Amino acid sequence: MNRIKDYKEVKSNIVNWIKDYFYMNSRNCLVVGVSGGIDSAVVSTLCAETGCPTYVVSMPLMSKHENHKLSHNHCTFLADNYDNVTYVEVELSSVYEHFHHSLNWWTDAKGFSKKEFTADELTNANTKSRIRMITLYQIAGSKGGIVAGTGNKVEDYGVGFFTKYGDGGVDFAPIADLYKTEVWELGKHLGVSSDIIDATPTDGLWDDGRSDEDQLGVSYVALEEAMENGTGHGVDVLDHFNRRNQHKMQPIPTFKL
Repeated sequence: MNRIKDYKEVKSNIVNWIKDYFYMNSRNCLVVGVSGGIDSAVVSTLCAETGCPTYVVSMPLMSKHENHKLSHNHCTFLADNYDNVTYVEVELSSVYEHFHHSLNWWTDAKGFSKKEFTADELTNANTKSRIRMITLYQIAGSKGGIVAGTGNKVEDYGVGFFTKYGDGGVDFAPIADLYKTEVWELGKHLGVSSDIIDATPTDGLWDDGRSDEDQLGVSYVALEEAMENGTGHGVDVLDHFNRRNQHKMQPIPTFKL
């Protein structure tokens, strides 16, 4: 799906939109988590282009070597080419391991140790995402910054393919109205490394390294066709995930007196 005629104009519009939001809220910096994927590479580059102080944060957490390498290389590129960019790397694997050890061998009021909260793979993947969110907000809080979201249109508004209070916990969303294929094209225009553009999309949260398509059961192209035109073999998958994940995409239900 490609609705964009002029990527130079889109880049300029997004950069100006970020700057307006930044100054309107009197912030000191932008903070972006960089995973090694195309979405975070594009958002971090757009933030760098604003000229605003920007922290790009790589957060290896039981990460595959190839994913961390892409993240590290992109962050290094930005820091080397933009005077306003600071590269921060925070190793979170030990934090995650200690958290699980503490949670799974907790002690009750009588002093008995219990192992009760061993979680399934999905819960563990979501926990990794939430630890990364906490890290970004710790940096943002210490520097008076705001956290940039890296979700695209399919993920944020189509299938709800994000972790609630994890990568879904952000302050502003620069590319959430762009389809994944449009993000890829914008990445080419911004000069993002072909290694990132050509990499198989993955959230990097699973021990077996499963891709986004493995999890969703269909390609982004098919989901975009379903979202935009209501046609193609992605329609049923879109409908399934959209209904299942409404709790992520709708405001928190609140009892009213």
